[in-house]
Amino acid sequence: MKITALVPWLVKTSGSGWGEYFFVEVRTDQGVTGWGEITTTTRTANRAVAGIIRGLNDLLVGEDPARIEHIWHKVVRSFTYMGTRGAASLAASAIDIALWDIRGKVLNLPIYELLGGKVRDDILLYTHPLRRLLDNDETLVQEIRAIVESGHTALKFDPFPHAPGQSPNNDDYLDGGMSKEGEKAAAKMSARIREVAGPDIEILIDAHGRFNVPTAIRLCRSLEDAAGIDWFEEPVPVESYPALAQVREKVNAAITVGERLHMRWEFAPILAQRLADYIMPDVTWAGGISELKKIATMAEAYYIPVSPHDASGPINILAGAHVMMTTPNFYRLETSRYDLGKYNDFIETPLDNSNGRLHMPAAPGLGIAMNMEYMRANALDGFGG
Repeated sequence: MKITALVPWLVKTSGSGWGEYFFVEVRTDQGVTGWGEITTTTRTANRAVAGIIRGLNDLLVGEDPARIEHIWHKVVRSFTYMGTRGAASLAASAIDIALWDIRGKVLNLPIYELLGGKVRDDILLYTHPLRRLLDNDETLVQEIRAIVESGHTALKFDPFPHAPGQSPNNDDYLDGGMSKEGEKAAAKMSARIREVAGPDIEILIDAHGRFNVPTAIRLCRSLEDAAGIDWFEEPVPVESYPALAQVREKVNAAITVGERLHMRWEFAPILAQRLADYIMPDVTWAGGISELKKIATMAEAYYIPVSPHDASGPINILAGAHVMMTTPNFYRLETSRYDLGKYNDFIETPLDNSNGRLHMPAAPGLGIAMNMEYMRANALDGFGG
């Protein structure tokens, strides 16, 4: 079997805040197709990485798709002088996931069976309330109750005020501050969510790498007092490990990082320097299924739980879940909503996340078939085929 094409698909969706999912199809000369995903947080990045995927056809067409480890290194090492993290890691991730999908289909086994077999029967999840519903008490109560009633036992949100049009993803980071008024608003929202959710629901706070050191410490302490939060995620921009260390020394809440880190080499100092209580690599950004398994194994040696940041499209969720089915030191897998019905247009069989757990499909590979009629009808011009 030989690879014949790498095809980037940008497909319109109303289920994503940026309006599209970014899938990668790997085709072979025997008609077996594998699917991966990237889906970055900006349309600009999606298009930039799509160009890289197209360029990798010159490198990978003719390769045996069963040589997954070889192909991973061939892709990554081809970017050595450009920098192997970032865009290179994203491209390698999608291709790697697709190759595991192909391998599972060829061997007629789910991917988790190829990774050593399952250590659990399903995947515990955490999810998000819709942020726009949290600014009104009536809709806040309805949303939090719906999450709890769906069987989820953990939820995550960003309670911090943002100026109109301002991104929560640190795209517009300047001084990293937050006003006292904003601090009080965040504490009030978090306390109300704790009240509605009850004492047994885990409340996870996402700071989106937005704050400077003193502000992050102040805000974390405020939310510890207001809501008894269970983790504080990305308190400072990820570029500075010393800043992260300063915050961790001064707060009680568990610290979580990893969605913006790429490959095992960026997680190694986090673990070695004891900078986080949880790590959260994204399987579509950190290097794919192969790399997520290695990162999880590294973390196991430090007794640090892994909680993948997998809340984009359906391939993102399933790829991370397959690895976590085989990972002893697993905490929870992220989903963007308690209702995953937004994926039903893209896949032939809906995902089952009843009772706050992902029940893995038994079909080979990733376990899903893409709805090609919908994909072709909604592919953006020039992407797909």
